[in-house]
Amino acid sequence: MPSALQFIGIFLGILVLYLLSCIRILFEYQRGVVFRLGRAIPKPKGPGIILVFWPIDRMTRISLRTHVHDVPPQDVITRDNVSVKVNAVVYFRVVDPMKSVLEVENYTFATYQLSQTTLRSIVGQAHLDELLAERDKINQRLQEVIDVQSDPWGVKVGLVEVKHVDLPEVMQRVMARQAESERERRAKVIHAEGEFQAAEKLRDAATIIDQQPKAMLMRFLQTLTDIGAVNNTTIVFPIPIDLFEPLLRRQAPPRAAEERD
Repeated sequence: MPSALQFIGIFLGILVLYLLSCIRILFEYQRGVVFRLGRAIPKPKGPGIILVFWPIDRMTRISLRTHVHDVPPQDVITRDNVSVKVNAVVYFRVVDPMKSVLEVENYTFATYQLSQTTLRSIVGQAHLDELLAERDKINQRLQEVIDVQSDPWGVKVGLVEVKHVDLPEVMQRVMARQAESERERRAKVIHAEGEFQAAEKLRDAATIIDQQPKAMLMRFLQTLTDIGAVNNTTIVFPIPIDLFEPLLRRQAPPRAAEERD
């Protein structure tokens, strides 16, 4: 028959095996929420080596690292009644392991669904131009709303980014025509400004030439020099405009008489 020492040895062996089976190792980024006889221990355990006395204790591992979830494309109608498809990416992490286990069944799935509904809601309140040109504001509003609603679950939403906005082909063509018209308008404005500036310079040049009659002669001689520099057969005969003044004076009285009649 087995002696008392054998029973003690067997008991100690079973006890050692039981204690070894109760050892759990949690990494630096992990925390363990332990339930003892169905009641949660006030503080999470870890990291390092901890003891979970089965079957009295049950432990749930929670990762404190940042989770990244891709929100699938959502069909949204903007505030100005334009149908678009929008997808986004959400970055969040657990800051309170106790709440993430006690307050929600699955904090990852809950945050994932919350991101989808919030994306449809926020984009539906914005105009298309705001969605395309002011995406930073949309991202900030998404982050604030999701963070507030997920705070009771012990989840902190760090960043939400709208990745892509898919527009219908009809809207893309309309926007292309709008951009083309805007470029044409700018080109016409620039051309008109150039004509205006050129007219001002010509006016100033005419004023200077009118005050200095010899300047016209110098300009005329410069033009002859430019023409002569080119290999051509052009012959220029300078005719002073003063020769035509007597003819203009003879025609002036009949016109004045006609105006009197």
